[in-house]
Amino acid sequence: MVTSAESISEISARLEGHLRSLIGPRDPYLGKAKHQLAQYYIQQELGRWGQVNAQSFFVQGQEHHNWSLEIAGYRPQLAPILVGAHYDTVPGSPGADDNTSGLAVLLVLAELLAHTQPRRSVHLVAFDLEEYGLVGSKTCARAWKAEGRSLHLMLSLEMLGYFSDEGRSQKYPLPALSRLYPDTGSFIALIGNATTIPKMIGLKRQLKKANAPCQWLPVANNGNSLPATRRSDHAPFWDEGYSAILVTDTADLRNPHYHRASDRIETLDISRMADITRGLAISLIK
Repeated sequence: MVTSAESISEISARLEGHLRSLIGPRDPYLGKAKHQLAQYYIQQELGRWGQVNAQSFFVQGQEHHNWSLEIAGYRPQLAPILVGAHYDTVPGSPGADDNTSGLAVLLVLAELLAHTQPRRSVHLVAFDLEEYGLVGSKTCARAWKAEGRSLHLMLSLEMLGYFSDEGRSQKYPLPALSRLYPDTGSFIALIGNATTIPKMIGLKRQLKKANAPCQWLPVANNGNSLPATRRSDHAPFWDEGYSAILVTDTADLRNPHYHRASDRIETLDISRMADITRGLAISLIK
């Protein structure tokens, strides 16, 4: 069962396996070999649980792909959920937290959901070119909108592995937020548009049950008044009118290794990642 204490050690082991297989510079232009290997790995791992689909798009004359797997729900009449994480990195960074951590959680969620059928269908998508302007997620969101497809919720998994229990380790894009939220970087953050408020409350409840402390922040106007809240693959779904939530350790507002060569596996807290994964899985299954 997803909720058993024993499964946490198993989830941790799966996460670590994915992390060690994927970590490395995955810039699509300056790190092509590792970028290509990552795509093979994503296809292989998602393919264990069903048919993997490719969404192709071209940038600078080069073909890129989003890779997706649908886990069918037992109530197919309900609008589905889309869970996404990007697999590219900035040049020169092994990208352990940004964003191998989110991608590893995505791959473990695929396995957990395949073993315990969710109520709603769940689409798990690995996006390319997040670091080049959210191109992969923009392509996906626009396609869903153009096809008139409904979506209950989109979750963007963006940097889920760095935590600190030290005081003043957590910063905020606005001084006022520091008076409302903790100054220690020991929680996971949920950032959503207005329509997601009830969903963020429910998700926080499940994460808390899974021993994953959580804070949530609703934003107005698709986050345009606070650009720091738009820096991941949820933003294109906001712009297309969908409910979307960023799930994050808050990136450079906490992690000193952000976009650096020091963003390595040794800086990650895999045990806390496992708690987050379990909480997300339970929420997606319900």
